[in-house]
Amino acid sequence: MKIAYDLHIHSALSPCGDNDMTPNNIVNMAFIKGLKLISITDHNSMLNVAPAICAAKKYDILVIPGIEVTSREEIHVLCYFTSLFEGMKFQDVIYESLPDIDNREDLFGSQLIFNDNDEVTGSLKKLLLSSTKYTIEEIYELVEKHSGVMVPAHVDKSAYSIISSLGFIPDSLKVYSIEVYNKSRLEKLNSFIDIDKFKIINNSDAHYITDIKEAVSFLNLKELTAEAVISYLKSMGE
Repeated sequence: MKIAYDLHIHSALSPCGDNDMTPNNIVNMAFIKGLKLISITDHNSMLNVAPAICAAKKYDILVIPGIEVTSREEIHVLCYFTSLFEGMKFQDVIYESLPDIDNREDLFGSQLIFNDNDEVTGSLKKLLLSSTKYTIEEIYELVEKHSGVMVPAHVDKSAYSIISSLGFIPDSLKVYSIEVYNKSRLEKLNSFIDIDKFKIINNSDAHYITDIKEAVSFLNLKELTAEAVISYLKSMGE
């Protein structure tokens, strides 16, 4: 079945995310736009995923536990997990690996943590925009260890992408899905990688509530479960 999705959404936990990007606001907008599958993918943390999962239950929207990690090479990768339990164990490792640089809200924005009712319960001290100490290969291995899948983010962008940093996707990563921000740039990417070898996902990378995608991108899944999504993203072909 075809499932409308947006698998790259930032909450107000990401300092670049608008403060209106609360778990309930995100889920409500996803419902209004006709999405059935979303992921909250904040920078280097997953602390707003649980309330989003709770909020999505009333709409039968599936929230995949996700996170956008910045590698030591300053490459952004989207990491998705079959369970919140495994995802949180992974995010603990990632957050611990960030340098001890405090966030400055006046420069970067707030890093807000919410409860199920969208009440602010705290904020993170470390700057989430920092790079982890892990290489892209090490992040891939950590994701595999925690029953997840790693998807290189916005590979068509000129910064913070695996193509802009490395110029290619190493075969050792066993990556079968990539995110492209603008599909019109696909042909240009063929100079660096064989596009036909990958599944292409197209997300919003939303930092503001109105940026969440309309129901225009679909995954062809056998069932709407986290396991089915991870299996789809980890396999070759359709």
